[in-house]
Order: sequence, then structure tokens, then C-alpha cells
Amino acid sequence: MLNTQLQIQQLQYSVFNRILISYLLLVSVFLCLSFNSFAVTSVGDLKSQQKNEILFNIHAYYVEDLALQQSFESSQQFEALLAQLDPYSKYLNEHELEALFSSTNGRYTGLGIEIKQQQQKIIIVNTIKDSPAAIAGIQINDVLLAVNQQTVAHKDINQVAQMIKASDTATVTLTVERSNSPQAIYFTLTRSEINLESVTSSLSEFGIGYLAINSFTNHTLHDVARQITALQSHYGNPLTGLVLDLRDNPGGTLQSAVAVSDLFLQSGTIVTTKGRFYDANQHFRAKKGDILNGAPIVVLINENSASAAEILAAALKDNHRATLIGSQSFGKGSVQSLIPLGNGNTALKLTTAKYFTPSGQSIEGIGVTPDVAINQSTLSQIDKVVIIKNEQGNDDRPWSRKDSADPLLLKAQQLLTMK
Repeated sequence: MLNTQLQIQQLQYSVFNRILISYLLLVSVFLCLSFNSFAVTSVGDLKSQQKNEILFNIHAYYVEDLALQQSFESSQQFEALLAQLDPYSKYLNEHELEALFSSTNGRYTGLGIEIKQQQQKIIIVNTIKDSPAAIAGIQINDVLLAVNQQTVAHKDINQVAQMIKASDTATVTLTVERSNSPQAIYFTLTRSEINLESVTSSLSEFGIGYLAINSFTNHTLHDVARQITALQSHYGNPLTGLVLDLRDNPGGTLQSAVAVSDLFLQSGTIVTTKGRFYDANQHFRAKKGDILNGAPIVVLINENSASAAEILAAALKDNHRATLIGSQSFGKGSVQSLIPLGNGNTALKLTTAKYFTPSGQSIEGIGVTPDVAINQSTLSQIDKVVIIKNEQGNDDRPWSRKDSADPLLLKAQQLLTMK
């Protein structure tokens, strides 16, 4: 029995070595769920064998060497052990795992809206282009009154988000109030798969490109390279500079952050990771070749720029490749790896390493410090819940639309035109 268990564990270790670090570094500032919060409702339903498998992986791979007991007599004891883990480590059931794969591949099944709470009201902040919400005619600044005929009055933003996501039918009825309509408006929306572009862009008359990276998926490297090429083609010459907007970017895959950083660097360290076992220790260096041929870069960050976004921002800052403008970033400096459990239908998302910037600093709980500090409180959305992150269309011109209202873009343009 012991030999069989050891063989299983050795097989798991071999498989895990091939996927460790290479899978994901993912954080959502707005919808982050902790392992502990899941344990309250679901971990108790796991079988003894599943719990043993989870416990083994924590012992073997967790970033810290916790003094966990080898066995447990009750679900409460097991949940108490899991409570010692950081908030980014989480058991993923079948549906959560599928949703994570979809998100990492730039897909989302849902309505395509973003909401926030403002003065006791739930406001529609954005709708995604070609999403069910956009096609049905839901508009920015619509006030959400009810979900499936259930009022949202006196409910906080998290409760409303859960009402929308928890509907057990493919269709969801939203009741909204619109300023120019005397009566409430009803929309019956059918959830559908939405393919998201993680990158959007536009061009100023000065040849300065604007690139907003909304998340780091498996397609972000291709999207960034493609959009920069398109901007240069539209301008007819190499770009004179680039604004890289990482505001409200909650992160994504480690590989994507490293690859995008490498696009703009000729040499130097991008990021290092350190953990308790060999494969958790990695040193990522830039290869020769800069897609902008040295054109200056300004990076915009805020308190919601996290994880992979912070890796990119710190890599460009520490290698003196870009000027950072904005406010202190979120401060998420750990790496999560995906460990399949059982037959692979479920998984453990476990913190296996901490990452360090090229200057050797950990930003965990601290964040990346901008070179030029500008607080943009009017755009701060730390209290919002992202049901789906907004994607601006490529025809959206931030230079003409936001110049008067966005001090970060104004400062970025000033810095780039002075170079």
C-alpha cells in the first residue's frame, strides 16, 4: 500500500514538474476567492483520498514549509489546515477549472457587462462589443433595478454579482432604469461565449501609439505584436513613442507577462521566481530584439494593476526602458501553479513561488512605485465588481476622447512629445 502510494506521488511529481510555473499566475483584484472561503461550503464534501492528494501537494509544493499534520479526523480539522494557506491558493471544482481555462484562453460565457456600486445604486459601467448585453441595447449608466424579477435594492455589489452569475437558466432578465425613459426597461439576455481581445489600441497624430492591455491571456503576445504592427502601418513610419496602459489589469499568465516584456527589451532580467523546490526557481532574461527599436515608452498603472501587469511594469522600469506614471500598484508578488487532481476534472491552484523584480525586490503587499505619481481618484474603481472586464473597440480614440479628463494620458503625451 505504501509503495503504491509512493509511486502515485512520484508520478504526480513528474507530471507536475512539466506544468509548474508554466501554467498560471492569475489574480483578480475584484473577484478573488480564497481557499478558505471555498472550504466553508465545499471542501467538506471531498473524499478522504482527495483530501490526502491535496495535502500531499501542499506539503510538496507550497511556497512555505508549513507544519501541517499528516492526517486528520474531521472536515473541520482539514479546513483549519487549509486556512493556513494564502488567499490565492484554492481548490477548483470542475466548473471553476473550466472557467479558468476559458479565461486564460480569452473566452468568457456570460452577458458581457461590467457593474459598479455608486450612491446605493448598481450602475452599468460598460458593455462588451457584440456581447448579448450590447446587442440587446443595454447602455452605459443604465441603473440596474432587478435580476430575474428580484430587486437589487439594499444589496451590495457582491450580492448583485452573485445574483447574475448564479442564475440556473441560460437566460437572465435584467430590469434597468434609464434617465431618458419614464418607465423601467426589461432585457432578457441569453448567455453566450464571448471571445475577448486582451489588447486594444489607437494612434495619435504625433505618431504615438496607445496600447491598453486588459489582461494577460495565452493570446496577449500575439495581440500586442499585431496591434503595434498595425499602428506602425497606419502611421506609415515607426512609432515615435508608446503609451502602455496597464490600469485595472488584474493579471494573467506568467509566460504572457514575460513574453510581452521581452518584446520591448534588448537584454536584462525580466523576473525571477523562488520556491521550495527546483523547478519553482526560474530566471527569465530578455532576448535581443526590441519591437519599437528604442522608441520611448510610458506605462500607466494604478492600484488595480496586479500580478502579471506588475511584472511587465517592473521589468520595463528596472531595465530603464519605460517611465511609469500613476499610483502604487496592487502588490501581488506570488506565483500560482495549477495541479491536476484525480482524473484531471478538478485541480489545486497553489502558490508555489514568489517573484522578484529585476532589481531583486519583492512587491508582495507593496506594489510597484511609479516614477511620476499621479492620483486619479475619479477613475479609481477599486469598489467595482468585474462581471466581465471592459474591452474598448479599436475605433475608440483615447487621445481625442479622454485628453481633457485623463491626467495620466495628458502627462504621458507630454513626456513622449518632449523626448
